[in-house]
Amino acid sequence: MNDAWIADRMRQIEASGIRKAFEMAKSMKDPINLSIGLPDFDVADPVKAAAIDAISQGFNAYTVTQGIPDLRGKLQSTVDAEYSHADRQVLVTSGTSGGLLLGLCSVVNPGDEVLIFDPYFVMYGNLVALAGGKVVLVDTYPDFRIDLAKVSAAITGRTKCILVNSPANPTGVVATAEEMQGLAKLCKERGILLISDEVYRAFCYDSPFSSPAAWNEDVLVLDGFSKSHGMTGWRLGFAHGPARLIQEMAKLQQFSFVCAPSMVQKAGVVALDQNLSEQLETYRHKRDRVVSALSGLFDLATPAGAFYAFPRAPWGTATEFVAEGIKRNLMTIPGNVFSQRDTHFRISYAVDDATLKRGLDVLRGLAETPNLS
Repeated sequence: MNDAWIADRMRQIEASGIRKAFEMAKSMKDPINLSIGLPDFDVADPVKAAAIDAISQGFNAYTVTQGIPDLRGKLQSTVDAEYSHADRQVLVTSGTSGGLLLGLCSVVNPGDEVLIFDPYFVMYGNLVALAGGKVVLVDTYPDFRIDLAKVSAAITGRTKCILVNSPANPTGVVATAEEMQGLAKLCKERGILLISDEVYRAFCYDSPFSSPAAWNEDVLVLDGFSKSHGMTGWRLGFAHGPARLIQEMAKLQQFSFVCAPSMVQKAGVVALDQNLSEQLETYRHKRDRVVSALSGLFDLATPAGAFYAFPRAPWGTATEFVAEGIKRNLMTIPGNVFSQRDTHFRISYAVDDATLKRGLDVLRGLAETPNLS
């Protein structure tokens, strides 16, 4: 293989630290895997049945790029009821990540700056680089709150958009309505596009979810079925935002993803009618177990959403702490995968109760043990 064949842009794309952990866990015997953000509940039977019926009935061809009318129409009605924006349109995408890629490639020119909050989801910086943009990080330590003064100070004449994620991966922190309103109004005043990744919005435990689109009609929202409905491998997401931008994203989707999987779109129509309260209460209970078990031993910003916790390593770097956990068969993710800092580590509590108990027991033992490495 000639390395000269590889495009220069690929030097800016890093292999996912999460995927590295996933591969390592597969080689371990009976790992306690708290590393992957994969819901431990299955797809609901009616949703499975809808996909099977679609396949059996021959609904296996391309669909229109924007999404099948019954799914897109149902999503549009929900969005219209929530925001009442005259110009807001919906696009069905191949996963939430597919929607993010379409959005960034539709707005970012080479050299444009994209503000991202640190810690951040690992995909963000890589997709900005792919679009030709430059990431500008806005620090949120130690409590992972949005500081509008820091955001305003980071904005330059090259700032094209700001990417916000709430509930957040990896911290589990949920932005308050005041934070989201302030961010939405700041972007509106400065003429900056705000992109809101809301794929975890179904998992808010202590207060209602707030979208910045409630205060700014030009916000691009990304959402999907992966986390809320356990459909991670089905690759079904959606975006909604200003019609002009959505139309450009649809144009790009025609020449990339083409459409979301046809039978999965049929299943999505049924998925929208599913009651998610049981999953919410189950994960609220898991969150409470994590907070209770780590309290007093770890510095932890209480996660109010998603299914992650991001405690500070009680000794050493996060990488050193995670490595010691691996010796005890525990898989977590060091904070430098998500951040410029290597002080915290991510726990995913989207696991069965027995695995969670084993993992929390190991973590408590590690916190009380000096660094042995």
